Amino acid sequence: MTRESSAPPSAGSSPEAGPGLAHGERARVTVEADARARGAWRVWLASLASDATAATAAAHLYGELPPEARDAWLDALADDAPGLEVPDAALYGPLLAVEGDPARHERIRRAANTSLSSIANVKRALVGTASEALPAGVRIAVLVIPLYLEFVRVLVFRIVKDVGFDWVRQIPIIRDCDAPSRGSEIEGIHLYASSRDAIVDELAHAVLAHRRSGREIPELLRGCAELFNARDLASEAG
Repeated sequence: MTRESSAPPSAGSSPEAGPGLAHGERARVTVEADARARGAWRVWLASLASDATAATAAAHLYGELPPEARDAWLDALADDAPGLEVPDAALYGPLLAVEGDPARHERIRRAANTSLSSIANVKRALVGTASEALPAGVRIAVLVIPLYLEFVRVLVFRIVKDVGFDWVRQIPIIRDCDAPSRGSEIEGIHLYASSRDAIVDELAHAVLAHRRSGREIPELLRGCAELFNARDLASEAG
C-alpha cells in the first residue's frame, strides 16, 4: 500500500453493473468488484503495522464515524484480523487512541490485547536552546512517548522563559525510528538529550508563567495532565 493510498478502501462498495448486462453477468461483476474491494481493504489493514500515514488516517477516519459505523468497522476487523499476518495491536491501536466510549474502548483493548502507554511513560526527552536561530530565553522541548508496537507520539513545546508557551504541537502517530532523537533539528534548532523530569519541571514552570501572563493554557497541553502534579494543571476555574 503506498502512502498515497493511506485512506481505507470502501469495502463492500461495488460499481453498478451496466443495464445491458444479463442478470447472471451483473451478479458476476458485482462479486468480482466486492472481492477486489475486500482485497484492497485487507492490504490496507496490513499496512497499519508499518505505515504511520495509514495508521494516522485510520485514527482520524474512525474518530469521525458515528457509533454504528464504528461498530461496523470493528465487526469487519473481527472477521478479517485472523487471516492477516499483522499484530492485532497494529489493527486496533489507532482506534484505541481516539475511542472515548468506555464499552467500545474496552472491546478494542481486548481485541488488541494491549493498552496504549501512559503519556507519563516518556521514552526520550530532548531540548534545544542557545543558537542563532532562537532569540534569547527561547527553548524547544520534545517528549517522545510510546504508543504501541514501534509507534510513538511526539509532543513539541516552544517555551519563552518567564513568559510561557509560544506554541504546543504534536505528531500523534509516527514510527519511533522517524521521531526526533538526539541530533535532530526542529526549526533549525539542534536537539540534545535531556531527562523526562528536567523537561517536565521546565514545562511546569512554563505553565505557571503562562498563567501569570493572563493567557489560557494551550488546549493540547490540557491533555497532558498526567505529566504534572494536579496543582500545575488545575482547572482555570480554580
